[in-house]
Amino acid sequence: MKLVRFNQAEPYFPSTFSGMLDKFFNENMGSSLKHFSPAVDISEDDKSYEIQVSVPGIDKKDFQVELLDGKLTISGERKMEEKKEGKNYHSLETNYGRFSRSFFVPEDILAEEVSATYENGLLTVVLPKKEKKVVKAAIEVK
Repeated sequence: MKLVRFNQAEPYFPSTFSGMLDKFFNENMGSSLKHFSPAVDISEDDKSYEIQVSVPGIDKKDFQVELLDGKLTISGERKMEEKKEGKNYHSLETNYGRFSRSFFVPEDILAEEVSATYENGLLTVVLPKKEKKVVKAAIEVK
């Protein structure tokens, strides 16, 4: 089984008319909580799976990493700095607000040894694999 991205519950393009209306009114009425989806890289070697989430400008305490029933959820919030007097923004392209990314993980991981580190704007979650047991038997042909 491979590490697979979990399909988020809130689609970018709603499939129903009511979903489109909800999205329109929630985004255009100045919702105070904005959501974004940070970039994620997933890799694997013989010993582990590794997930790297690109989220610069966040404190370690603002992350939540949870593994529950085969689903890894990484969430947090990037807060916008308080506006400074005399500073006028001409362009603001950085994403701020809450984020959540979820992934179904394979059954061959050691859940109790999962670790997460945050350095230089990258959150790295390492999911160690269980050792593979090689079963070999000689079968006598009769």
